[in-house]
Amino acid sequence: MKQLSALRWAAREDAAAMVDRLGELVSCESPPGSAPHLTVCADLVAGWGEAVLGRPARRVVQDGLPHLLWPAPDQRVLLLGHFDTVWPAGTIRQWPFTVAGETATGPGVCDMKAGIVQMLAALGLMADTSRVGMLLTCDEESGSITSRPLIEREARRSGAVLVCEAGTPDGALKVARKGGSVYRLTVHGRAAHAGVEPERGVNATVEIAHQILAVRALAAVPDGTTVTPTVLAAGTTTNTVPETAALSVDVRAWTREELDRVDRMIHRLAPRLPEATLTVDGGVNRYPLTPAVALPLLAMAQEAAKDIGLPPPDGAHAPGGSDGNFTGALGVPTLDGLGAVGGGAHSRGEYVEVRTMPDRAALLAALVERLLATPS
Repeated sequence: MKQLSALRWAAREDAAAMVDRLGELVSCESPPGSAPHLTVCADLVAGWGEAVLGRPARRVVQDGLPHLLWPAPDQRVLLLGHFDTVWPAGTIRQWPFTVAGETATGPGVCDMKAGIVQMLAALGLMADTSRVGMLLTCDEESGSITSRPLIEREARRSGAVLVCEAGTPDGALKVARKGGSVYRLTVHGRAAHAGVEPERGVNATVEIAHQILAVRALAAVPDGTTVTPTVLAAGTTTNTVPETAALSVDVRAWTREELDRVDRMIHRLAPRLPEATLTVDGGVNRYPLTPAVALPLLAMAQEAAKDIGLPPPDGAHAPGGSDGNFTGALGVPTLDGLGAVGGGAHSRGEYVEVRTMPDRAALLAALVERLLATPS
């Protein structure tokens, strides 16, 4: 096993190869829900993973979507990430992977393909990975619907979960994440001619407007709870009283109690217009990642950073969710944000600081080594 003090230097020797690999992975598009693209990307990553771990991936296909799992019999540490992005196929043609100075851009470069490259580099720095598992899923950006049972199963048999989503732009790790819920409200009214006899209709657009105001009132600003109406659809033609309307609602909160409160209130919503009907679908998707499960691992990461001559990283609270929410909600020690230093996720300003990638890989390797050396 390499001495921890040598990890940074070993990682720096691999810096150019890491950037090359990042370019190849970003250029291999993996849009949400596209099984053909995700399969090609899985093939690429599976080969890299087998090379560093010395064992082939177990391909877990759910609804046509290929997740990659490298389980360990005595799984002391699980490295967790995802290779799907939010970007549709063809984006790479208008926005190719580019490195300018010390910054790389491209679709999915920060969320989270640089994290995967760093994860693989970290494993390559270790002499013994027999107690380290790795799980790379392909539906995180669409809610982890098919991968959640797999994530939770592997977390339960792990001593700790390290999530290689991006850190903050200043390099902090993530010790807390908001939980999230998603809802769809559907209104059924009655159609009528909008110009001749609108009074005979039950206007679904008006009813959904009442519901928009009702759900917005459920937010709790002092607590950081947001309840945001997002996608709205209503009506058919400009001269018809709308018969149906549908609304999507995004909810985020720092505590389980707040998510549960909003969930109860949304399911209690009632129509305001006589003869209108309202149905509510959805619920809590991810409970929050809380500091209680992350702070002990942050302390170990800070010690690992000192071991290899890096400044100890800070811990940050992140409004967005990740698959670490699932593992943390189980009570499994979970630390997030161990991936790239960058920002602008889900925007065309998405970027990664490539100069930091070797040090982040070394930090991950040092932390894993510490966890493996700690009595279970």
